[in-house]
Amino acid sequence: MLLHPLRFFSSFNVYLRFSSICSSSLNTVYFVLFCGVSVTCSRALTSLHSNGRHYRRVSDRPTEQSQSVAGIVIGKIDPKGFPDRKNIGTERYTFTFTIRDDTVYFINVASWGREEYVRSLSNSFRIGDCVVIENPLVQTKDAEKEERFSPSTSSCYKLLVSENFSTVKLCHDPEVEARLLSLLHLPVKNHQDYYSLGDIAHNGQSLNGSLINILASVKSIGEQKHFTTADKRKGQRCEVKLFDETVPSFLMNCWDNESIQLAQTWVPRETVLFIADARVNYDNYRNCMTAAVVAKSIITTNPDTREANLLFNFAKDHAGNDDEDPEQIDELINLHSIVDVFTVQQFKNKAIDHCGKSESIYGIMYAYITMFNIDSDNSKIIKSRCGRCRMLVDIGSDVCTNPSCSFGAMSSSNIITNFDFWVDVSDHTGTLPSCNLVGNTAEKTLGYTIEEFCSLTEEQKTLLKWNFLLERCKIYLKLVPSSNARNGIRTSFLSCQIADPEEASQTLSSISISSSSCLL
Repeated sequence: MLLHPLRFFSSFNVYLRFSSICSSSLNTVYFVLFCGVSVTCSRALTSLHSNGRHYRRVSDRPTEQSQSVAGIVIGKIDPKGFPDRKNIGTERYTFTFTIRDDTVYFINVASWGREEYVRSLSNSFRIGDCVVIENPLVQTKDAEKEERFSPSTSSCYKLLVSENFSTVKLCHDPEVEARLLSLLHLPVKNHQDYYSLGDIAHNGQSLNGSLINILASVKSIGEQKHFTTADKRKGQRCEVKLFDETVPSFLMNCWDNESIQLAQTWVPRETVLFIADARVNYDNYRNCMTAAVVAKSIITTNPDTREANLLFNFAKDHAGNDDEDPEQIDELINLHSIVDVFTVQQFKNKAIDHCGKSESIYGIMYAYITMFNIDSDNSKIIKSRCGRCRMLVDIGSDVCTNPSCSFGAMSSSNIITNFDFWVDVSDHTGTLPSCNLVGNTAEKTLGYTIEEFCSLTEEQKTLLKWNFLLERCKIYLKLVPSSNARNGIRTSFLSCQIADPEEASQTLSSISISSSSCLL
């Protein structure tokens, strides 16, 4: 029979002789019913946690009628192989998933066995599915050892699924499914115990390597990218950008197939995440904090909490302001992944080909800076924006120019100030006007922070300007569709530095040869 999920630690009737299995010092038990005997369930999982007893096996083989457990899958880890110590040269496979049937209790389920069995079992369900586990092995968990690489659960036990004795299948009982699905939007940790993205950014390296809870909205989901490591292991990655009221863009990496597949179901600006036990690290390459979904992480999509609802409303209210947000241009992307080189005309042609499409175009250009007015008035190259809606702030009154913004007059802590100005680039094929140079990219290009730049004299600014003006630079560019741009697209700098003459000459020569071949 099917018990209330996870409420299998219960008071059984006399036919099961439940008390007879409680005296052993062994710590495992198969839940097996004798043929024709019914079971009653009057207490939930708490009954086991209250007495702390260990159990032994009732039977080493399944009988005609076996106990079943139903739960909703809230976490899942990719299958992994390990050397089999008993059979040298072979591997055993394992994977772990987490199920829940109660507002409080949830438990990890592990499976070991042949690669074919483990992979087939893993592929038979996904996060968010309701499953029935028949004849699981129950074991006291060693939290310190076992939860280093799996979610921390509220149960002091774990379930083991055996190829020979246990089965896992999807639940098709509508009543049970309805009850379980209501648990999918409840965070597994205290819903008020989380870091805002601003807290993470401001704490910086003090949080490096920590496991923390995060509440954030989804801004965008990147494509799944595959790679091979130096030791020939294959891997994958998906970049998800998050945001909240404090930070407009924050990178989270998904490294395993399960979290990547889950990420593909999220809708930007309409999905809020509570991420329990996300790992945050300081990225030296990007010079900022980033997050990652790890084996211990459990993600609750659109949690049913007041804080999540407020963030959801914020995301909806500010869904149309991306075009005005300079923080979006500071692209969290590895520049080494950009390899396509374009002339100005080729880049323009690429933009025309992608007109009306939503995806961005990335490329490298060896071109001359032909407009670089950094020695003009500071107000033309440094912009202040509202920390809530990212619209421009009136400098004189410190009031957001967005009439629907609730901030109104703001303190300096609510204002984001960045470099934000236009640059023209040219080569032998034409000119690409009004490229946006903003934020951290501008600081790295100029070599000055905003404070340092403002302290420069006019002569020093002019000298800095001529370090770039009419010089050939190696420029990494991003082209994005933009409803606010005159021609429907916006081109932004991701990186800009003086080009190495030999590298530029060889690269441009190869482009010319390639173009000539195409014409022939």
